[in-house]
Amino acid sequence: MRVGSFVLAAQFPGQGEGEALHRAVRSAEVAEEAGLDTAWLAEHHFVPYGTCPSAVTLAALLLGRTRRLRVGTAVSVLPTAHPVTLGEQAALLHVTSGGRFSLGVGRGGPWVDLEVFGSGLEAYEKGFPESLDLLVRWLREPSVAAAGERFSFREVPVVPRPSESLSEAPGPEVVVACTSPSSVRLAAERGLPMLLGMHVGDEEKAEMVSLWRDLARAAGRPAEEIHGAAHVSAGVCQIADRRTDAVETLVKAMPGWLRQGLEAHVTVDGRQRSMRDPVAYTELLCGLHPVGTPRLCADRLAATSERTGISRFALLVEGSGDLAATEENVRRLGAEVLPHLS
Repeated sequence: MRVGSFVLAAQFPGQGEGEALHRAVRSAEVAEEAGLDTAWLAEHHFVPYGTCPSAVTLAALLLGRTRRLRVGTAVSVLPTAHPVTLGEQAALLHVTSGGRFSLGVGRGGPWVDLEVFGSGLEAYEKGFPESLDLLVRWLREPSVAAAGERFSFREVPVVPRPSESLSEAPGPEVVVACTSPSSVRLAAERGLPMLLGMHVGDEEKAEMVSLWRDLARAAGRPAEEIHGAAHVSAGVCQIADRRTDAVETLVKAMPGWLRQGLEAHVTVDGRQRSMRDPVAYTELLCGLHPVGTPRLCADRLAATSERTGISRFALLVEGSGDLAATEENVRRLGAEVLPHLS
């Protein structure tokens, strides 16, 4: 089992953007010190829900500041980026970090980002499969040409070519954020592991993993690839000596952040989007994920892994909104929870 942090660089009420970003960087640095496996970095545009607009840029900084920690994006929003540009960046980080970079990609939402970056609503609604296939080809082949609906260009060499740099790793792994059967199919048919969100529980995640395996098998993916797929489960982790204290910490801090962060999202076409009740959502997360004593947190992670078959976790550790409390939370995760899982 590999346990990592999920870093949103969340801007809590009363905080500045620099404070949120500093806490994000420190939480990743402490994650390496505490023995965590990975720091997964979220990407958002124009909202305080997450103040990191470029997960690959922050990943580059953190890869330079760490020596052992794997750093991944969770996720880079593919409809707002050219897949070759993202592929070049991923290859560069893979080569220069000695293979410590993971590229998580997702479809994002119908936000105003699509207007700002010029990709348009169609890139979100129809263009994700084409972008994903072009990205994966860039990370696996020596040269690439394109003749699709969105991207068309002559054959060009891949530089740097990640598959030539590290004999044990053909290129950076690609993980796909999946929230629906259609996205599960997209990942399964390509043999790509899934990143499953923190808003769903063990039963739904187990169903998605089972569906992924069935679809991958039907697509003719190799058996060893299917059985070895390292899916990632996102969640929340807050550790305290009593479960009530851990829950209280999150219920006091997270609703204010969720309210101002989610309300700031603007749709590109004016469609109405319903927002979760922030308090109810926080309470749901406390019930689904490792929130409580170290022993309870370890048992919760072990139970999720056993029920779903998922071996990797990306845990939101900054739910208190406080720098010192976040650092303590990460250190306790490493010192008091991970030993129970070994």
